[in-house]
Amino acid sequence: MKIVGLVGAGHMGSGLGWALRAGGHDVVTSLAGRSERTGRLARDAGLRLLPHLTDVLAEADVVLVVTPPGAALDAARTIAGLAGVTARPLIVDLNAVSPSTAGESAQVLSAAGFELVEGSISGPPPTVRPGARLYLSGPRAAEVADLRWTHARPVVVGERVGAASAVKMSTASVYKGLMGLMTQAVRAAAAHGVLEPVMADLGEDFGTPYEMALASTKAHRYVAEMREIALSQSAAGLPPALFEAFAEVWSEIATHPLADGDPETVPREITARQIADGLDG
Repeated sequence: MKIVGLVGAGHMGSGLGWALRAGGHDVVTSLAGRSERTGRLARDAGLRLLPHLTDVLAEADVVLVVTPPGAALDAARTIAGLAGVTARPLIVDLNAVSPSTAGESAQVLSAAGFELVEGSISGPPPTVRPGARLYLSGPRAAEVADLRWTHARPVVVGERVGAASAVKMSTASVYKGLMGLMTQAVRAAAAHGVLEPVMADLGEDFGTPYEMALASTKAHRYVAEMREIALSQSAAGLPPALFEAFAEVWSEIATHPLADGDPETVPREITARQIADGLDG
């Protein structure tokens, strides 16, 4: 049974670790330099805690890297630059980045002697709702798909590094673009005093208040992700301006009190009015 390491045991990382533990894997991570919240999430998921990232690399056969999009390259550089590490576990980059950024991470890790499986995640953490899809690409993607996943479904999309990120950039452009659009509509409707008829007309087809609140708590992460989507669209010969604008939208949302919460603390009964009030001013 392979030992699985985690770099980034936050909301999503700890959820994936929990899903792998349920399948019988020993899942290890380090909390060095991490927040109290990350420590709580890792402990709640039953992860085995090691003193340092070097210990994770030394013990693990496979290491999943799950960081905010803006930290993805730094995570690859940190792994590649660890002095004294002789182990070379298979690295699985599961960050929400463009194919070009995934390619840069692959080059950094390859230069240090690591092999990379590139991946992306669609859906919430398995601890929130089972069924997240893990898109995987690269010559060794099947090995990662063959881990004993529970509450998550691996999908191999090819041997080309960047393919899994291309999936994520396309799907996230819809999911998070629509969520940004709906959140802006709610804020504009509240400002004009027409929130109730607008919500009655739109219903929940484009996002519930609970989903909008969840997204708002992750707004600071979405800024970099929107910029990665813009890069991906530009590389496809499409105008990047739409997602550069969405980066601005999420950047502004991140300055408001509603964005200061954690996803796991958002009340399911939150209303559209509370969303508007939490993003006011």
